[in-house]
Amino acid sequence: MAKKGNRVQVILECTEHKNTGMPGTSRHITTKNRKNTPERLELKKYNPILKKYTVHKEIK
Repeated sequence: MAKKGNRVQVILECTEHKNTGMPGTSRHITTKNRKNTPERLELKKYNPILKKYTVHKEIK
């Protein structure tokens, strides 16, 4: 039987990369507890194309 939990996989996408117009995207996959954090995640992650840490927001 499959577990019924509150943890779900979410995709984080770079916000700065979209605005630059450069080709490609920077995305990271992580998990979050839907019960504790119902709002969308915002984390600082490394963007290898821009070669710096940028804000990544959860997309749906």
